[in-house]
Amino acid sequence: MSAVEKVFVEVTAKHDKEGKVRPLSISWEDGRELKIDRVIDVRRTASLKAGGLGIRYTCKILGRAVYLFDDEGRWFIEM
Repeated sequence: MSAVEKVFVEVTAKHDKEGKVRPLSISWEDGRELKIDRVIDVRRTASLKAGGLGIRYTCKILGRAVYLFDDEGRWFIEM
């Protein structure tokens, strides 16, 4: 079994006047951009696989559930 790593990504997000953040898309280093189809759940929690603490967004991207973490302004996905 291989170790899980954090893959840091660029995120485009909407910030509303109440301070809520909704990620809209992620961009990879190679320039690919993936639209987030839906945010299913938002909660403050630890990344048990890759380490770190922050806000975990459970997102639907291309039909798959993906955990996207906001760790004090640094966004990552567990890979």
